[in-house]
Amino acid sequence: MSDEKNLLESLLQQEDELQFSSFSHETAWQLGVALVEAAKQKKKGVTVDITRSGQQLFHYALPGTAPDNDEWIKRKNNIVNRFGHSSWYIGQSLKQAGKTLEEKYLISTEHFAPHGGAFPLIIKQVGVIGTITVSGLPQQEDHELVTSTIRTFLKRQP
Repeated sequence: MSDEKNLLESLLQQEDELQFSSFSHETAWQLGVALVEAAKQKKKGVTVDITRSGQQLFHYALPGTAPDNDEWIKRKNNIVNRFGHSSWYIGQSLKQAGKTLEEKYLISTEHFAPHGGAFPLIIKQVGVIGTITVSGLPQQEDHELVTSTIRTFLKRQP
Protein backbone atom coordinates (compact mmCIF):
# COMPACT_ATOMS: atom_id res chain seq x y z
CA MET A 1 0.00 0.00 0.00
CA SER A 2 1.32 3.46 -0.87
CA ASP A 3 2.38 6.00 1.74
CA GLU A 4 -0.37 8.36 0.55
CA LYS A 5 -3.02 5.66 1.01
CA ASN A 6 -1.62 4.86 4.47
CA LEU A 7 -1.77 8.54 5.40
CA LEU A 8 -5.42 8.84 4.35
CA GLU A 9 -6.34 5.71 6.34
CA SER A 10 -4.44 7.05 9.35
CA LEU A 11 -6.29 10.36 9.13
CA LEU A 12 -9.66 8.59 8.99
CA GLN A 13 -8.61 6.46 11.96
CA GLN A 14 -7.90 9.66 13.94
CA GLU A 15 -11.46 10.79 13.24
CA ASP A 16 -12.79 7.45 14.55
CA GLU A 17 -10.60 7.66 17.65
CA LEU A 18 -10.82 11.33 18.63
CA GLN A 19 -14.49 11.63 19.54
CA PHE A 20 -16.21 13.14 22.56
CA SER A 21 -19.04 11.69 24.67
CA SER A 22 -20.41 15.21 25.08
CA PHE A 23 -19.17 18.73 24.43
CA SER A 24 -20.23 21.72 26.54
CA HIS A 25 -19.12 25.34 26.71
CA GLU A 26 -16.89 24.30 29.61
CA THR A 27 -15.35 21.52 27.51
CA ALA A 28 -14.60 24.07 24.78
CA TRP A 29 -12.92 26.35 27.32
CA GLN A 30 -10.79 23.54 28.79
CA LEU A 31 -9.77 22.17 25.39
CA GLY A 32 -9.07 25.66 24.05
CA VAL A 33 -6.82 26.45 26.99
CA ALA A 34 -5.07 23.07 26.51
CA LEU A 35 -4.40 23.96 22.85
CA VAL A 36 -3.06 27.39 23.80
CA GLU A 37 -0.83 25.88 26.48
CA ALA A 38 0.47 23.22 24.08
CA ALA A 39 1.37 25.94 21.55
CA LYS A 40 3.07 28.03 24.26
CA GLN A 41 5.14 25.05 25.40
CA LYS A 42 6.36 24.61 21.82
CA LYS A 43 6.90 28.38 21.52
CA LYS A 44 4.56 28.52 18.51
CA GLY A 45 2.35 31.46 17.61
CA VAL A 46 -1.06 30.17 16.59
CA THR A 47 -4.68 31.17 16.63
CA VAL A 48 -7.05 28.61 18.18
CA ASP A 49 -10.75 28.35 17.39
CA ILE A 50 -13.48 25.99 18.62
CA THR A 51 -16.91 26.26 17.05
CA ARG A 52 -19.97 24.13 17.86
CA SER A 53 -23.11 24.21 15.71
CA GLY A 54 -22.10 27.53 14.18
CA GLN A 55 -21.37 29.19 17.54
CA GLN A 56 -17.78 30.18 18.30
CA LEU A 57 -17.14 28.90 21.82
CA PHE A 58 -13.41 29.61 22.04
CA HIS A 59 -11.04 31.84 20.10
CA TYR A 60 -7.56 32.95 21.11
CA ALA A 61 -4.67 34.43 19.18
CA LEU A 62 -1.16 34.06 20.56
CA PRO A 63 1.51 36.68 19.87
CA GLY A 64 2.96 36.29 16.40
CA THR A 65 -0.41 35.77 14.73
CA ALA A 66 -2.35 38.16 12.51
CA PRO A 67 -5.88 38.69 11.17
CA ASP A 68 -4.86 36.45 8.27
CA ASN A 69 -4.92 33.47 10.66
CA ASP A 70 -8.60 34.16 11.35
CA GLU A 71 -9.30 34.04 7.62
CA TRP A 72 -7.46 30.74 7.29
CA ILE A 73 -9.54 29.36 10.18
CA LYS A 74 -12.78 30.34 8.45
CA ARG A 75 -11.70 28.70 5.20
CA LYS A 76 -10.43 25.52 6.90
CA ASN A 77 -13.63 25.29 8.97
CA ASN A 78 -15.67 25.56 5.77
CA ILE A 79 -13.89 22.42 4.51
CA VAL A 80 -14.75 20.45 7.65
CA ASN A 81 -18.34 21.70 7.65
CA ARG A 82 -18.80 20.80 3.98
CA PHE A 83 -17.11 17.39 3.95
CA GLY A 84 -17.22 16.17 7.56
CA HIS A 85 -13.51 15.35 7.55
CA SER A 86 -10.38 17.15 8.70
CA SER A 87 -9.06 19.82 6.38
CA TRP A 88 -5.75 17.89 6.25
CA TYR A 89 -7.58 14.75 5.09
CA ILE A 90 -9.39 16.62 2.31
CA GLY A 91 -6.16 18.31 1.21
CA GLN A 92 -4.27 15.02 1.13
CA SER A 93 -7.07 13.23 -0.73
CA LEU A 94 -7.03 15.99 -3.36
CA LYS A 95 -3.25 15.68 -3.62
CA GLN A 96 -3.54 11.91 -4.08
CA ALA A 97 -6.20 12.40 -6.77
CA GLY A 98 -4.04 14.99 -8.53
CA LYS A 99 -6.92 17.46 -8.46
CA THR A 100 -7.52 20.93 -7.12
CA LEU A 101 -10.52 21.81 -4.99
CA GLU A 102 -11.98 23.68 -7.94
CA GLU A 103 -11.48 20.74 -10.33
CA LYS A 104 -12.93 18.06 -8.08
CA TYR A 105 -15.70 19.89 -6.22
CA LEU A 106 -16.27 23.11 -8.19
CA ILE A 107 -15.72 25.27 -5.10
CA SER A 108 -13.34 28.18 -4.68
CA THR A 109 -10.30 28.40 -2.47
CA GLU A 110 -11.48 31.94 -1.75
CA HIS A 111 -13.89 30.38 0.77
CA PHE A 112 -12.43 26.90 1.34
CA ALA A 113 -8.90 25.89 2.37
CA PRO A 114 -7.99 22.20 2.16
CA HIS A 115 -4.96 22.75 4.41
CA GLY A 116 -4.25 21.08 7.74
CA GLY A 117 -5.44 22.53 11.01
CA ALA A 118 -9.23 22.09 11.18
CA PHE A 119 -10.47 18.90 12.79
CA PRO A 120 -14.09 17.81 13.09
CA LEU A 121 -15.65 18.10 16.53
CA ILE A 122 -17.29 14.68 16.69
CA ILE A 123 -19.73 13.41 19.30
CA LYS A 124 -19.89 9.61 19.61
CA GLN A 125 -23.03 8.17 18.00
CA VAL A 126 -24.05 11.68 16.85
CA GLY A 127 -21.47 12.82 14.31
CA VAL A 128 -19.75 16.08 13.38
CA ILE A 129 -21.13 19.07 15.28
CA GLY A 130 -18.36 21.61 14.82
CA THR A 131 -14.66 22.29 14.39
CA ILE A 132 -11.47 22.47 16.45
CA THR A 133 -8.95 24.55 14.52
CA VAL A 134 -5.42 25.92 14.71
CA SER A 135 -3.73 28.30 12.26
CA GLY A 136 -0.20 29.63 12.24
CA LEU A 137 2.12 26.70 11.60
CA PRO A 138 2.87 24.65 8.50
CA GLN A 139 -0.32 22.73 7.78
CA GLN A 140 0.83 19.32 8.99
CA GLU A 141 2.03 20.87 12.28
CA ASP A 142 -1.33 22.64 12.69
CA HIS A 143 -3.07 19.28 12.26
CA GLU A 144 -0.71 17.48 14.64
CA LEU A 145 -1.08 20.15 17.34
CA VAL A 146 -4.87 19.75 17.22
CA THR A 147 -4.93 15.94 17.16
CA SER A 148 -2.24 15.38 19.78
CA THR A 149 -3.91 17.86 22.14
CA ILE A 150 -7.35 16.28 21.65
CA ARG A 151 -5.86 12.83 22.28
CA THR A 152 -4.22 13.97 25.54
CA PHE A 153 -7.38 15.83 26.59
CA LEU A 154 -9.63 12.81 26.01
CA LYS A 155 -7.32 10.54 28.02
CA ARG A 156 -7.83 12.84 31.03
CA GLN A 157 -11.63 12.71 30.80
CA PRO A 158 -13.52 10.46 33.25
